[in-house]
Amino acid sequence: MASPISAANAYANSARVLDTAGSGNTFGSLARVRDILGPTNGQENSGPSFGALLKDAIGSVVETGRKSDSQTVAMASGKANVMDVVTAVAETDVAVSTLVSVRDRVIQAYEDIMKMTI
Repeated sequence: MASPISAANAYANSARVLDTAGSGNTFGSLARVRDILGPTNGQENSGPSFGALLKDAIGSVVETGRKSDSQTVAMASGKANVMDVVTAVAETDVAVSTLVSVRDRVIQAYEDIMKMTI
């Protein structure tokens, strides 16, 4: 199990990685990726498209990050419990780690497909 210190460090590291625009909005770049995906291209399938699933996952990570940020601000102003902040940061850490794992698997699958001979 991760300690609160390691969860806070992981969150801070992911915040630095994700804040490439320097806007101060930690999850702004994820929101931009979600906006770029936009609506699906109109293909009719029996289930949701990969783009829609990815858009929902990114939206979930962004929302978890915003919750963590608001809990941190509330704690700084004396309105929140430390345990709530640690829980929110740990949830964000898990969400970001999951998203990174999925990204790595998608990249690996793409690389495997590109190595195939036709």
